[in-house]
Amino acid sequence: MAPEQIIATLKTLVDDGKVLTDPSDLDTYGKDWTKIYPPKPIAIVFPKTTEQVQALVRFANEQHIGLVPSGGRTGLSAGAVATNGEIVVAFDYMNQVLDFSASDRTVVCQAGVITEQLQNFAEEQGLYYPVDFASAGSSQLGGNLSTNAGGIKVIRYGMSRDWVLGLKVVTGKGDILELNKGLEKNNTGYDLRHLFIGAEGTLGFITEATMKLCRKPDNLTVLVLGLADLTNTMDVLQAFQKKLDLTAYEFFSHQAMGHVLAHGHVQAPFETETPFYALLEFEAVSDQVMDDAMALFEQCVENGWVLDGVISQSETQAHNLWQLRERISESIAPRTPYKNDISVVVSKVPDFLREIDAVVNQHYPDFEIIWFGHIGDGNLHLNILKPEDMPKEEFFGQCEQVNKWVFEIVQRHQGSVSAEHGVGLVKKDYLQYTRSPAEIAYLRAIKAAFDPNNIMNPGKVIDPA
Repeated sequence: MAPEQIIATLKTLVDDGKVLTDPSDLDTYGKDWTKIYPPKPIAIVFPKTTEQVQALVRFANEQHIGLVPSGGRTGLSAGAVATNGEIVVAFDYMNQVLDFSASDRTVVCQAGVITEQLQNFAEEQGLYYPVDFASAGSSQLGGNLSTNAGGIKVIRYGMSRDWVLGLKVVTGKGDILELNKGLEKNNTGYDLRHLFIGAEGTLGFITEATMKLCRKPDNLTVLVLGLADLTNTMDVLQAFQKKLDLTAYEFFSHQAMGHVLAHGHVQAPFETETPFYALLEFEAVSDQVMDDAMALFEQCVENGWVLDGVISQSETQAHNLWQLRERISESIAPRTPYKNDISVVVSKVPDFLREIDAVVNQHYPDFEIIWFGHIGDGNLHLNILKPEDMPKEEFFGQCEQVNKWVFEIVQRHQGSVSAEHGVGLVKKDYLQYTRSPAEIAYLRAIKAAFDPNNIMNPGKVIDPA
């Protein structure tokens, strides 16, 4: 079918005005936050119902045309980039909260609901949706679930998948499945819901999700500590976890904070300069909890682990301290960072980070390295900043050479080459560093079962057999 015929047919499958072909729209909706692959979609389509998504999938199967899902386009692994004449299916108009149950503490959302929209809805009900990250104001729920997004609260609340009680999906065959139906307990064989969470749209598209909510945390308090050495991150974590239930434990390097401070929106937490910083968050529900926190801080100082620190005295101050961590990605974005999102078990983090830092600095001493991450759950973000006078293509090429050495260290420590950003196109060639040949064969078999014609986000995560 000729391109103009394809576009004409697409216009019959969705509402009027919901098919875009303007070059600027193709560019905007054909990419995510990665800057490596140029977008080349044939059209952007905005369905409003699950049935319209189903019609698009059936048409794509008939014509053997690829479909690429598009949410908030905040991904960092090119999982939502259309590079080869695919149809982009954008979920912006499937953005409704469909149902809420106070007694079950569940909410049914369409895939295009913005993360912050869900958080605000939960707060209006006196409840809490705890999955949170810097892109919460633009990322969409369907994309979060398709990459099993984590963020800053994983140490206490877990990943996105831990909050999903049900899914409505359209498979690559064009079938509509309602998975788990909101049940807390359902021990009836394979839980297909979890196959679609983290699958990056390669098995089918999530159109609705039944999400759990929980009680709102009370008096969240933030403590920022200046650390004498990287190993002290683990010393501090172990000390505080013996007494407090932390809701977050983040770290960042002095170089990372320097970029945030240079933007002028945030002030340094204290005068002392230290090589690394830890940000802890906990519920200060009583004077005893605050006394425990201060006693732990003093213990860490006496042991030489912590050189200085500050604790929030108000909600506003807590927010401002969080900006030291949350604004890092934004502040380094103009430098076109090459990002690696890697993880190991928490106990291995210091040695793991030190090995990788040494390798990168040895081979590329002229590149600026920025470290930060969710160290409380073993997730580190390695950012290599592009020199201003180096062409983007040359920089990415050199960074790809670094990957082999970095991922060999990941493999040796039995870690993951993608902790929370997904695989997409960027990490696909490195899957073998985390997955065994037998696992990869099973992944291909699952892909073939749900998407036999390879039309669902083709080329991402894994190629068919």
